[in-house]
Amino acid sequence: MKNKIEELLNEIETFAAESKEHVEEFRIKILSKKGKLTELFDEFKTVAPELKKEIGQKLNELRNKAQEKVQELKEKYESSDEINIEQDLTLPAESIAIGSRHPLSLVRNQIIDIFSRIGFTVSDGPEIEDDWHNFTALNTPADHPARDMQDTFYISENPDIVLRTQTSSVQVHIMENSKPPIRTISPGRVYRNEAISARAHCQFHQVEGLYIDKGVSFADLKQALLYFSKEMFGEETKIRLRPSFFPFTEISAEMDISCPFCKGDGCNICKGAGWVEILGCGMVDPAVLENCKIDSKVYSGFAFGMGIERITMLKYQVKDLRLFFENDVRFLKQFKPVI
Repeated sequence: MKNKIEELLNEIETFAAESKEHVEEFRIKILSKKGKLTELFDEFKTVAPELKKEIGQKLNELRNKAQEKVQELKEKYESSDEINIEQDLTLPAESIAIGSRHPLSLVRNQIIDIFSRIGFTVSDGPEIEDDWHNFTALNTPADHPARDMQDTFYISENPDIVLRTQTSSVQVHIMENSKPPIRTISPGRVYRNEAISARAHCQFHQVEGLYIDKGVSFADLKQALLYFSKEMFGEETKIRLRPSFFPFTEISAEMDISCPFCKGDGCNICKGAGWVEILGCGMVDPAVLENCKIDSKVYSGFAFGMGIERITMLKYQVKDLRLFFENDVRFLKQFKPVI
């Protein structure tokens, strides 16, 4: 039996396969239930007891050698098949889909860039605010309509805590913790208790601007906003300021720009008026300065606020506000790719 084991071992070691099929034939011949190795194990039952240990070890070694040989040859031909797949190496690589920046992010970054060129820094603050920073410090008394449950999201466990309705609350933090001169913009998400429609949403984004120093005038406000409008919508853009009212500014105004699509001639975007409203602004009310421990007899300032969605809708002619929040890839991929 030792001779049979040696002969089969030699056959295994010298076997050279020509294909995967040849390897499978070899496996069946040696390792299958009717293979040569099975025959040797059957014959092992007749071996004399004093030889069983020696012969048994040789049979186990033989089986291991056979299994290793078959596995080695299988791996060889599998890797060979992968390498031999016909490929045209001159073909271009498959294109990788590049993501897009969200249009609100594009416009937000552009607004920040424009105002940073004239010395404005960027400030941030909490989206969950207390009554003082969101209302009282901004000259909005307890009986003001903005405090109504219809307009503001209140935290039920604490009626003095709200989801901020405007990023002007960030300006209060800045005024409380900084000394003039102050020149900053505060972009961020805000919340209003409004029905969702093509023109309104319960969450949206604002950019508030604030400039406080000695001798700041309405003329400074006008020039800053004219510069912004020209940079955002084009050099031909004109602005006009209409009297308005906001609790935290006095005097107050709303600003229109000449329609960037019809250049003031009248179209469906501006509803034939030739002008489009984009923001509110005014001189900071002295009471607001005093609330933040800034001497209103020494310092003055201006503030403005705009909705990023409003600017984006104008810039890209988007007619439905809800598109900004639906994450529809078909909509988002239209905008500038990530660099």
